[in-house]
Amino acid sequence: MKGQLAVGIVCLILGLVLSIQFKNVQGSDLDWGGSTQQFQQISRDLKKEKEDKQQLLGQVDLLQRRMKEIEDKESQEDGQLKNLSAELEKYKMISGVRAVKGKGVVVVVDDPPIGPDHPSDLSVIMINYDLLLSLMNKLNDAGAEAISINDQRIVSNTEIHLAGNNVNINSVPTSPPFIIKAIGNPDTLEAALNIRFGIIWQMKDTYNLQVSIKKGEEVMIPRYDKITKFIYAKTLEDLNQQ
Repeated sequence: MKGQLAVGIVCLILGLVLSIQFKNVQGSDLDWGGSTQQFQQISRDLKKEKEDKQQLLGQVDLLQRRMKEIEDKESQEDGQLKNLSAELEKYKMISGVRAVKGKGVVVVVDDPPIGPDHPSDLSVIMINYDLLLSLMNKLNDAGAEAISINDQRIVSNTEIHLAGNNVNINSVPTSPPFIIKAIGNPDTLEAALNIRFGIIWQMKDTYNLQVSIKKGEEVMIPRYDKITKFIYAKTLEDLNQQ
């Protein structure tokens, strides 16, 4: 951008010089009324002015070509930058550091209704939290592009485990009802979960859990808000440089 501005200023100055010279030549040609010697001098001056004009025109043409080259280069660099930015944004979405939204499903899993067989101080889904892992695996297998459980984004290093009276997800204590959101093809995700003798059938039939599935046009999934530190993992480029 700075190079383009500089070239533009030079072209403007050269244009003004050409304009002034053209007026001087016109004035010399129209105001003639002197001797032969003066006429010859003016002819020589006129010839020199024309030569200078052609030289300046050549410089303007050269600068205009240079400006075009700069514009083309900047346009190409802008295109490459946009492509890199789009690629980076895609990997940020994949890694979970970007909040996302889109079509998908919302699954709600809750304990059985309180009764003689299920006292209020007993959480069936928390004791059997591995069912959440199975549900998450089934969604991934069905092509889910992003998943969260109780607004905790599921990423590659997410841990889900029982901790006292809670189920920790990303080190955050959570409890029923568990709201699982997944972005992907709603029909495919729903069909994968509702397959006969599948995970939803198992939750309802074996554990008497309350489970509902709802398709949505705009499912919102938050970003993963923790910092991932790599202590042992290194890129191949880093290893080759050692």
